[in-house]
Order: sequence, then structure tokens, then C-alpha cells
Amino acid sequence: MDKPRKTPEDYQTLFDKLDIDKKGKITFSDFKNAVKTLNHPVGDNASLLKEVFQSFDSNKDNIIDFNDFKLYLTTTDDQILKGFNKIDQDNDGKLTRADFINYLKKTLNLSPSDRIIDEVFSKFDHNCQGYITYDEFRDFLLLMPRLHGSRIRTAYTYLAEELDLSADGDVTLINSFFSGFGFFLAGGLSGVVSRTCTAPFDRIKVFLIARTDLSSTIMHNKKMLAEQVASGASRQAIEKAREKLLQSEREARIKQAEKPLHKTIRSPMNQAIRTLWKQGGLRAFYVGNGLNVMKVFPESAMKFGSFEATKRIFARIEGVDDTSKLSKVSTYLAGGMGGVAAQFTVYPIDTLKFRVQCSNIDSKLKGNALLIDQAKQIYKEGGLRMFYRGIFVGLSGMFPYAALDLGTFSTIKTLLVKREAKKLGISEENVRLPNYMVLSLGAISGTFGATVVYPINLLRTRLQAQGTYAHPYKYKGFKDVFQKTVAREGIPGLFKGLVPNLAKVAPAVSISYFMYENLKNLMGLDNKLD
Repeated sequence: MDKPRKTPEDYQTLFDKLDIDKKGKITFSDFKNAVKTLNHPVGDNASLLKEVFQSFDSNKDNIIDFNDFKLYLTTTDDQILKGFNKIDQDNDGKLTRADFINYLKKTLNLSPSDRIIDEVFSKFDHNCQGYITYDEFRDFLLLMPRLHGSRIRTAYTYLAEELDLSADGDVTLINSFFSGFGFFLAGGLSGVVSRTCTAPFDRIKVFLIARTDLSSTIMHNKKMLAEQVASGASRQAIEKAREKLLQSEREARIKQAEKPLHKTIRSPMNQAIRTLWKQGGLRAFYVGNGLNVMKVFPESAMKFGSFEATKRIFARIEGVDDTSKLSKVSTYLAGGMGGVAAQFTVYPIDTLKFRVQCSNIDSKLKGNALLIDQAKQIYKEGGLRMFYRGIFVGLSGMFPYAALDLGTFSTIKTLLVKREAKKLGISEENVRLPNYMVLSLGAISGTFGATVVYPINLLRTRLQAQGTYAHPYKYKGFKDVFQKTVAREGIPGLFKGLVPNLAKVAPAVSISYFMYENLKNLMGLDNKLD
């Protein structure tokens, strides 16, 4: 049976359907919107849509005019007609289910289940007649790219494998779910390993940020004792206040006595290390680390998971099929949003951690008892709101930090992958950067981001730690803490603790990215959109 040939008028009719704005030229954005109005399955897949558009665009000027359109359809119609005739062996103009199965199995060497065959067949047979006419066959394949020499193979791959049909014939989102969950899991695990390895550096950083000098602590403790006596507090409360004062005076005497014997030790970091060691040995460097690990898993999971999720949203907006093809602006914005999501999620734990680290190490309260005591004190000061004290300062610092960190890492990584692919003569998908390169790249991106936003991080920490044993000062807000810090310590005070922080950040971010990239490879996670 002869199949009707399509005329230029037919081509013009179809072109007009795609040329929604009637400009005579179709951009990729126009093409994408038009295909969606036709309810063609290819409209849901950015990669396939791009392939079709590029096939239409014969002169590669990123615009489809009618000449491009007609040239494409003339060639495509011939190919589709030959394909239909090859499957329609009895030449009755109808493709039955048996004809379709025979072609899939014997010509394309595929082994589809009955359920998958029914699903694919029904997409062609949109009139539900039980057979496929030439017009149905052509309408479906006309906008299907001819990959690997066969449009039907492309359609089969997209409808069966990409949609991941289950054994019951139902479309399942299990793979997509586990893929998305995998990014969160990989991020959380990488954060735990990284933070545990670098906990001592974080402890020193917080010690330097929170501590001002012992004289201020003594003055604070004297004031607290006087207030307790004047208010007629209980004997137990007065004794507790007196013990705090005596403890701070003992620390001051020890520090003064050490000066003649250790004149060579000048740097604040060395003094911080000595003080922490004398107060609790190796254990003192891991104070708050248990809480840190509880905090860092959801924080790191949210950071990386949200980063990947946001990149996928931006990729769909930009019409790219791979997040590595995102624009630099979108990549950096995704990084900032991932950081904000992470910061907001764990901020109460962060506040509690700083309070624990700034408590008196020689206190009788240890471990969980100290943790519960500090949590109660924070709640008494102002309820749940106090756990979010300094949140806006924290978020204002986290957005640029995460944007610079994640954005810089992803951008440079993409450039390195392209360079390696070109150098080795392989596709970018098959490039795996060596671990030393991932470690170095992580250190660079982390150090850059941490240095730029460090003053904001310092002020946020002091807002969270205010009124504690180590940092007795009180602040009204961000402006107040900024002014008082500069007045007491000058501009260099805004960078107090930067050296140990960078000493922590470089290995921490390196280890974090090292673990994350390797866990992604192990879990089979990639940049392609589902």
C-alpha cells in the first residue's frame, strides 16, 4: 500500500505550529515551548530536544527558518517512510503489535518485556486502534532524533530505559529518588570525615575568636559575684560565682608566671594551643566535636544535596542536559543557595556548639550534662529565638562563602575535565580527575571563600558566644558587635583566628571534596538530568 507523500504545504502547516510568534524564525526557546504545546514526549527531555533542534538547524546559526525546516523534513520523511515499509512486511499500511515486536527483536536486537512493548506501542498508537498507521508513525518519529542510526531505537531507549519501567509496567521514580538521595548521603558522609579530621583546628579557631583577654573575664566574674551578693542569692549560687572568679584569677596568675620562662612563645595560636593542652590535654581539642559531627552530617548533606538540586533546576531553565554545561552565574548562585539551606538547617546546633566550646573547661559538668545545661541556659535567655541569634549575619556570610567555594570548585573542575578530555581524546563523561587534583582544587576554592567572608564569620561567632565564660561581652546586634570589635582590637581584630581557620579550611575542604567526588563515582551519580 502506498503511503501519502508530504507536500511543501504540509511542511508549512507544521512550521506554523512551531513558529508560535509568527516571526518566520524559530529559536531554541521558541522550539522548546512549541514542542511542549504539541504534547510530544521529546518535549520533556532537554537532551533529545537539543538534538532535534540541531538537526533542524542545518546552517548552525541557532535559528530554524523555513528552508532549514524543509530540508530536514525532506530527508527525514524519506528515512521514516523506508523504516515504515521495512516493518510493514505485508504492505497493508498498518503496523500490528506482532510487526512491531518482530522489528524490535530481530532487526534492533532488543529484548523488551511484554509490558515495555505495550508501553512503547501505545505511544505510537495514540488513536488507540490496536495498530499504527503511517501518519501516527511519522508524527511520532518526526521530532525524535536519529541517534545510533535509528529513530525507533531512540524512541525505545527514551520511553523504556529513560522512564525506567518496572517489572509491573509502572513508571517508577526509584532511580531518580536514590540518585537525588545519593548526593545528600555522599555530602553528609564527606562532611563527617572531613570535620573529624580537622576538629582541633576548629577548636583553636573558636578559642581565638571568643577569647579576648583574661582581665575582661575576671572583671565579668567580679561583676557577677557582686550582683549575686547584692541580690541576696543562695549560698550555692554565690559559691559558684566565687569559684568562677577564682578560676579566672588562677589562669591569669599562671599566664603571668609563664611569661619569663617562655619568652619565645609569642603567637596567639601557640598560646591557644598551650592553654587548651594545659586545661584538658588532647581531649580539650575535641570539645564539642560530638555535637560537631551531629551537626555536620545534615549540614554537609544539605549543602551538597541542595547544590546539586539547584543546579538541576537551573539546567532545566537554561535548557541544558548536563549540569556541567551550566553558566558560571547559575553555578555560583546554586552554590550560594546550597550554603544558605545548609546554614539555616543546622544553625541551632551551631549556636549550641559554640556555647559548649566557650564554657569553662574545668567545670564539673562534662559531656551530655554540659550540653543539656548550655541548651537550657540558651532557652532561658529568650526561648527558641536565641538558638537563631545572629542567623541573618550567618546567612549573609554563608551565601558568598558557599557561592565562592562550590562555584569556584565546579567551574575550575569543568575546565580541567574539558582540558583532560581534549588531551586524552575521550569524551568528558569518561574523564575522572586524579585525587591529587581534587584535593588541590578543594583547598584553593575553600581558602578563597573562607578568607573573603571571614570577618562576617567572626562577628557571627561572637554574637553566638556572647555572655559566655570565654566571651563575656554582650551585643545588641551586628552593627554593635562590629563597632565594639573594631574599637577594642582594630581592623586586624576582624581577622583574629584566620590562620588556624585557613589551616583547618584547606585540609577540611580538600578532604570533603575528595570524599564527595569519590563517593559520587562509587554510587554512580553523575551530572546528567533525569
